[in-house]
Amino acid sequence: MTKLDDETGRWLRRLGPPLEDRPRLICFPHAGGSANYFTPLATELGGSVEVLGVQYPGRQDRHTERLIDNLLDLADMIDAALRRMGDSSDRRPALFGHSMGAIVAFEVARRMADTAVGPPVSLMVSGRRAPSIHRDDNVHRRSDTALVAEIEKLSGTSTGLLADEEVRQMVLPAIRADYKATETYRFRPGPILRTSISAFIGDSDPRVSIDEVEAWAEHTAAAFQCRVFPGGHFYLNEQCSAVAKAISEALTAGPEADAANGVKESYPR
Repeated sequence: MTKLDDETGRWLRRLGPPLEDRPRLICFPHAGGSANYFTPLATELGGSVEVLGVQYPGRQDRHTERLIDNLLDLADMIDAALRRMGDSSDRRPALFGHSMGAIVAFEVARRMADTAVGPPVSLMVSGRRAPSIHRDDNVHRRSDTALVAEIEKLSGTSTGLLADEEVRQMVLPAIRADYKATETYRFRPGPILRTSISAFIGDSDPRVSIDEVEAWAEHTAAAFQCRVFPGGHFYLNEQCSAVAKAISEALTAGPEADAANGVKESYPR
């Protein structure tokens, strides 16, 4: 069984039992999110996949740690944590990232490609435009009230929770740092991934278009699929079972999948 040392355990949280004979999935949360956001997904996947969630600094039990507002620095730190796990080439994980987490997962995948272990078996990105598509956003520069309004627009956080001033002061710094990391990120051209990419999106996401998601196909020389689910930016909350099914299918396809790029499917089928 792969043991998480203290330093690795700060970054990676098991969301179910260790399953050494099953595929491993590393999940990267959205801005302001935490590892346990993916607990329902881990439950849906059951004993078929070993699921670990990434815990960014500045939230929950890491709330006293320095916030990271540079996405490339964040990817470096997570990559280092994954390397400490000491996996072999036949135990490479798959990566799943939602929103901000999609870009973090992408940058970690690029770093993994340069190691002896090799790239992830699959990269699954959700609710985020391709990294090569830039948009000038400045949410992280807005007032607390405007930042809360943006969060509520995406329906990612309970409005009642953020109405409490004490809670707001506790969680908004981490959310603002995450937004800054995402909005100041600039894609740096480099070797194209040779890992299959599955891109997921809600059909009524107010922040991302299907065309922007399909542009992820340009970032891999392997198979690409775009899967569309009912719902908005946080479609995963309502479509957890369907997303788990899609993840299982992507993992079953494996790293050598040779499906034609540009396949688009809608779920549930």
